[in-house]
Amino acid sequence: MLLGKDVVELEQLAESVLGEKKFRGKQIYQHLLQGVDSIDSMTSLSKDLRSKLKDGGYMVGRSKVHSRKKASDGTEKLLLELADGQIVECVGIPVDDANKDRLTVCVSSQVGCAMACTFCATGKMGFTRDLTAGEIVDQVFHVQQAFEGSRVSNVVYMGMGEPMMNLKNVVASEQILNKGLGIGARHITVSTVGVPNTIRRLAEHKLQIILAISLHAPNQALRETLIPTAKAYPLEALLQDCVHYFKQTGRRVSFEYILIADVNDSLDDARELARLLQSHGNEMMRSHVNLIPWNAIDDADFKRPSRNRVMAFMRALKREGVSSVSVRRARGAEEGAACGQLRNNLRKARQPGGGLEALASP
Repeated sequence: MLLGKDVVELEQLAESVLGEKKFRGKQIYQHLLQGVDSIDSMTSLSKDLRSKLKDGGYMVGRSKVHSRKKASDGTEKLLLELADGQIVECVGIPVDDANKDRLTVCVSSQVGCAMACTFCATGKMGFTRDLTAGEIVDQVFHVQQAFEGSRVSNVVYMGMGEPMMNLKNVVASEQILNKGLGIGARHITVSTVGVPNTIRRLAEHKLQIILAISLHAPNQALRETLIPTAKAYPLEALLQDCVHYFKQTGRRVSFEYILIADVNDSLDDARELARLLQSHGNEMMRSHVNLIPWNAIDDADFKRPSRNRVMAFMRALKREGVSSVSVRRARGAEEGAACGQLRNNLRKARQPGGGLEALASP
């Protein structure tokens, strides 16, 4: 697959494998950035070069739109069928405010997820495989095409999968989005529940992205009940790595906190969360806390907290000195496109006698 390769790789392909001039690799790269879906669409290449690519078994690597759903707020969820028949989801979230039009794409980084978070639909799928850099970038192309006339301004790695478990391809795709498509690094967010040793590895790349930590609990014991894999990565170690990340990159860390009624949304929880951040110095106190009222999923006994409860939690954090706090507005929840809701049920449909036409997505 060509999509996902950088300029250097494509120049090497053109020169060393295809016997062409080096600059042909850059031409291929420019076509890929335009979202072409076939070798024949690369019209600036000679017919001979296009034949060489096809004879060599090379393909662009675009996926197919299997289905799409649009919510009343304009949010659109796309199910994409990959070359091996696997299905991933991505979401386009338009924001039209007084200052500018924005289009955010929520991309998946894996097929399924191994983190098994109890409040997340994807976590109930299990893990199948990592996505390639090209398969990640392709999601951005599809959303931009779905919102014809709009340009993608923001990308969040908050879809299916744990990005830090696929760090190589996540970083490679970020470079294409940033340097190739011109999406500002500070408008790209990578979200993680925390995987040992990966935050420090990410810091070595010195990217100017936003790192968002899915915290969801103010102490280790509660966090382990919500995120089983947290047992291998204690809060103390996680926050120390966040401090290291801030010092290495100069970029403050953002913390995501899903509020679940009567589980982690009390005023005592808010005060404990503030103390947790305070205990790790000014670096963490300058972080942003994004509160996310839980979005309903199948097979979960949790409840969404009331708006009053959410606002009380936010006020308690601010009283304790956490100045940068916001509440995320749910987008696309009616079509299963909101935070924590991404999961497709195609595996059930693919049992003997079933087919893709049996698609059902919560």
